[in-house]
Amino acid sequence: MENLEPLLAAHPFFKGMTPQHLAAVAACGRTVQFSAGDFLCREAEEALEFYVVLNGLVMVEIFSSRRGPLTTSTVEEGEVLGWLWLDKPFHWHLDARARQVTRTVALEVKALMQKCEEDHNLGYEIMKRYAYHLAVQFRITKLQLVDMYAK
Repeated sequence: MENLEPLLAAHPFFKGMTPQHLAAVAACGRTVQFSAGDFLCREAEEALEFYVVLNGLVMVEIFSSRRGPLTTSTVEEGEVLGWLWLDKPFHWHLDARARQVTRTVALEVKALMQKCEEDHNLGYEIMKRYAYHLAVQFRITKLQLVDMYAK
């Protein structure tokens, strides 16, 4: 079994975490590789895992009955996918599909949530990173909307 701690320590999302916290997070994960075209998640499925993208490219899509799947963003090396599990009922609100071979660390949502409940310092570290990630995603979405409606 692969030691996930060095992989997580090198990932921008987990940079600066203590070895103790990295070990706790790593205990919740496993490496998963997706081939081009494989879905990491599908809309309305239960969100069982949170993905740390080590390399590759993932298309985040929504489905339109008139136009089919529409790519709204991409997730690539150094990014994460799957924050929707922080809010019950823990279901995906999007599709995510590998555009090329993509290697991830898949973190089991329930196990990670339990670790955060047991160690509030770990929970705080995760939430700080979550808040930053949401702020970045908000700015990206705002720019996309400005671009879309400026035409």
